[in-house]
Amino acid sequence: MTLAPQPIVQDRPPEPLAVSPDGIPDELKLRPQWVAWKYARSGEKWTKHPHDPRNERKASSTDLLTWSPFDKVFGAYETGEYSGVGFVFCSGDPYVGVDLDGCRDPRTGEIESWASEIIESLNSYAELSPSSRGVHVIVKGKVPTPIKRPRVEIYGIERFFTFTGQPA
Repeated sequence: MTLAPQPIVQDRPPEPLAVSPDGIPDELKLRPQWVAWKYARSGEKWTKHPHDPRNERKASSTDLLTWSPFDKVFGAYETGEYSGVGFVFCSGDPYVGVDLDGCRDPRTGEIESWASEIIESLNSYAELSPSSRGVHVIVKGKVPTPIKRPRVEIYGIERFFTFTGQPA
């Protein structure tokens, strides 16, 4: 009898890139739409969950009462209690987040050509994702419903995006 290979499940969450607050645009930091986030195990993978650092409970991308100013969230992140910080997109802001998954080699820093073309065409703020394997681009615009394609997702409301402040 031959046993099928089992997927390797990490006992610990991945180590995210450190948050560099100076790299995050001030116009975003001035909005009180920030949450902290922690990794949580979901089956065989680690996922990012938003938290309200004021009460250490889960935050919601649809409940502005669970969001905070950037300084409060970053201060909580600096304690080591959280894995990172995130911004919540809502109908009251002019921002849209473009998530380009798996487009960057974390060892070489090379970004795949399809993603580079998108980043250049958007001509906006772009940063590395916490895994350093993807890129997040923030643009001004409106997207009333999420757009989900293989390796590209676009959100305008009711979604939180992790932020690193590490330029792409």
